[in-house]
Amino acid sequence: MTTHGPGLEKNIFQESFSTLQDPRRTSKGNLKHPINQILFLTLSAVISGCNTWCLIEEFGKLKIDWLRKFYLYKNGIPSHDTLGAFFSALDTKKFGECFINYAASISTHTNGDVVALDGKTVRGVGSKSRKYPIHIVSAYCTRNRLSLAQETVNEKENEIVAIPRLLELITIKGCIVTIDAMGCPKEIAKKIREREAHYLLQVKGNQAELKEQIIKVFNRNTDREIDITHDCDHGRIEKRTCQAIDDLTFLDGKEQWKDLKTIVRIKSYREDKKTGEFSNNFRYYISSLPMDAKLINKSVRSHWAIENNLHWNLDVIFKEDGQLKRKGNSVENFNMMTKVALALLDNEKSTKKSKPMKRFKASLDDHYREMIMKV
Repeated sequence: MTTHGPGLEKNIFQESFSTLQDPRRTSKGNLKHPINQILFLTLSAVISGCNTWCLIEEFGKLKIDWLRKFYLYKNGIPSHDTLGAFFSALDTKKFGECFINYAASISTHTNGDVVALDGKTVRGVGSKSRKYPIHIVSAYCTRNRLSLAQETVNEKENEIVAIPRLLELITIKGCIVTIDAMGCPKEIAKKIREREAHYLLQVKGNQAELKEQIIKVFNRNTDREIDITHDCDHGRIEKRTCQAIDDLTFLDGKEQWKDLKTIVRIKSYREDKKTGEFSNNFRYYISSLPMDAKLINKSVRSHWAIENNLHWNLDVIFKEDGQLKRKGNSVENFNMMTKVALALLDNEKSTKKSKPMKRFKASLDDHYREMIMKV
């Protein structure tokens, strides 16, 4: 990435994406819009509330004077067709590597950080070249509220196949990796330990025999550590009781999960404050962590941040499922760009306003947009 405008020093984003190769034919030297200008325009527009190529083009035309503070844009703003063609052709793997570099540059992992792995289907996708919607598995650092990397689940695959590829992309040493029921296979537990991290894996019907064994141990073993938490938000009362056992003498087949040390049962009691209706449910987990009910209870709770802070934001705020980006690699690439924007919005702490309000303010206030983008 080159061709800076007057007075612009390279920032973290520019440094992270500086090695990205332009997918367009450049032999004739006739590209009107360099790659850095397209990426900067797109990120600025997405932060400012634009979710489609047409809106990004219109944002660029309205904010051309501001954009030229950073890049020349001597040929004006790329059209929506140019934007779509560029992101469709952009190498997803290479863009993903740059995305990982960016994530690593604005965050640090510490021992005990929870890295949640979970998949999300982008349902608005459909074209002659893609028979099914695209399913993307993300790795999300719950403490930093930052997506670290992503891996697309190919046709005829499932998350179990994609997760090991994703684990190879990120540094998780000392972290606690949490995965829902799809991620409980023995091979994934082994991979996490090989990457020098701990696993905390939910057990459901897809591991019926293991679940039955865990229930058996809890029914006969009274020596356990317990942690209880209470929440009274969102119009409901919630009580979570975490029970952890590290005496696995009577757990058949325990040696199949590498370094398995603890089994966990969490009882969730929920009561609606208005109606008085209540429910109880039990969830079961296996973990390489030592028996520490407080840490495990907190880590399980943290896992749902990938749903509440990442997937919900992509759906509700960025309207991902309603978009019609159908060509080539545009869905995966725009998904990564959206996650960059989301991370920057989360990192902007000068106001407690919601993300929609931050995006609205960024659309109007050039200085505030610069604060978010750190330029």
